[in-house]
Amino acid sequence: MNEIRKKEVLFLKGLEAYHEGNYFDAHEFWEILWSDYYLEDRDFIQGLIQLSVSFVHLENGNLNGAKSLMKKCLGKFKDFGKVHRDINVSGLKISIRKIQNEYENINKTDDFNDDLIPDLI
Repeated sequence: MNEIRKKEVLFLKGLEAYHEGNYFDAHEFWEILWSDYYLEDRDFIQGLIQLSVSFVHLENGNLNGAKSLMKKCLGKFKDFGKVHRDINVSGLKISIRKIQNEYENINKTDDFNDDLIPDLI
């Protein structure tokens, strides 16, 4: 498999895992992509990693970790237009701000509204 195809496969496997709610696996695929290849959009990939890890922290009951990663990921998307890698970045930023607000208004991770998790489409 050539390098371009490997990068595409890693990105798509991460996206598939994310869509299935397997945020740890999504993070793993994207982490390989981010660390093994110096991509022009590496900040974007890092933002997806941080987004996923925020939800891993949420699943593990670590609200402070979830808040921290969600705050970091928003900045990673600032230099990307309305759509990047077929993901609606404008909508994603809005979703992240809603999640940040939700994180500030809950006291425990069990109270999080899962409907706020962005679809990445």
